[in-house]
Formats: sequence, C-alpha cells, structure tokens
Amino acid sequence: MNQAAIAPSKHSHKQSKPQPVSVKPTRLRIGMIGGVERSEGLFQQAAHAAGYDLEVHSGHTAGRGAQTLASLVNRVDLVVIVTDVNSHNAVVAARKLAVSKGVKHLLVRRCSPSRLIDLIHSVETDIAHAA
Repeated sequence: MNQAAIAPSKHSHKQSKPQPVSVKPTRLRIGMIGGVERSEGLFQQAAHAAGYDLEVHSGHTAGRGAQTLASLVNRVDLVVIVTDVNSHNAVVAARKLAVSKGVKHLLVRRCSPSRLIDLIHSVETDIAHAA
C-alpha cells in the first residue's frame, strides 16, 4: 500500500482557532441631494473635517440621473435632501428610495456646510444605534 495514501495530511482533523478581527470604526457616509453643484468643495471640506464621507448628487433625474440617485442611496447611511433647489420629482424619488432601503433621511429647505454638520451631529446617535 502506498504510504502517502495512508499518512494523514497536515491539515486533517486540525481546527484552527478563530483569529480576532480588528474592527475599525467606519466613517459615517452622507448623501446630499441637490443644492451643492457650485459649492460642492465647501461641503466636502466641512464633512471631511468633521469625520464624515460625503457624496453629492445634483438632483437631476433625467437620463441616468435616477440610476445614480439610487446607487447613492444604496451606499450611504444618511440622505440629506435639499427641497428648495430640487424638482418635486427628485425630492419624491430620493425620499422613496431612502424609505424603501431603510436609510435615514432628512428633508431641509436650504443647507449650508455648517448646517449640514449640525444636522448630521443631531442624528448621528440615532444612526449609530440602528446599525
């Protein structure tokens, strides 16, 4: 009989211990829809300085706009929808997407970079507890 066939392999019947997994705290991902086309850099800087990742969408839903809006909502933890500059269709679409995906959302009439950070701080604990 072949010795290689009878000899136990190095890996048989040994169970490795599970290694501890180091979990890094993830940055809160924010999606902002509408109202930031000209001042996107200011919003990005404010969010980054406060420890958040910010993605923006123009609010235009024509063409591929609806698809990019849906993919943004899928990637974020909080959606801020600016109503003053968005079309009714964009506001309704963003809100429906957020509700259907279970993503927290805020409707604001207007927003500045500092107000955005204040809004995020006000709901951050709710989001952390839900996750």
